[in-house]
Amino acid sequence: MKTTTLLAATAALLAATPLPAWADPARDALLADYAVQAKAADPAFGGFSAARGQSLYATKHADAAPETPACQACHGEDPRQPGQNAKTGKVIEPMAVSANAKRFTVKDDVEKWFGRNCKAVLSRDCTPAEKGDYITFLSAR
Repeated sequence: MKTTTLLAATAALLAATPLPAWADPARDALLADYAVQAKAADPAFGGFSAARGQSLYATKHADAAPETPACQACHGEDPRQPGQNAKTGKVIEPMAVSANAKRFTVKDDVEKWFGRNCKAVLSRDCTPAEKGDYITFLSAR
C-alpha cells in the first residue's frame, strides 16, 4: 500500500511540474537533425558539448570582422541578458534558453541566423557539430 501511494504521489508531482525551458520538442528535433548531420560529416562524432559551445561563444576569432570578433561582441558576456548588434545598435533578445524559451525552436530562423553570424564571426559556415554545441551550451544557461 505504501508503494502504491508513493508512486501515485510521485506521478502527481511530476505531472504538476512544468518542463524546464530547454525541454522543447522543436529544439530537440533540431538538435537531433544536427546530430545526424554531424555524424555523417564525422563518423567519430560522439555528441554535443556545452563546453565546446561555450568556447565557440566566447572565443575571439582572428578571421572575424573587426566589429564581430566573437559571438559575445553582439550577444554579450552573459547570454541570459539582452545583447546589442555591434553595427546597428539594435537590441538582441537574450540567447540563453532560460531567459528566452523561444530560442532555437524555429528551424528556418535558426538556420538564417547561423548563416549570417557564422560568416561574420568565423568567416565561414558553422558545422552541424558547432551548431549543436552552441545550442547545447545556450540551452544549459
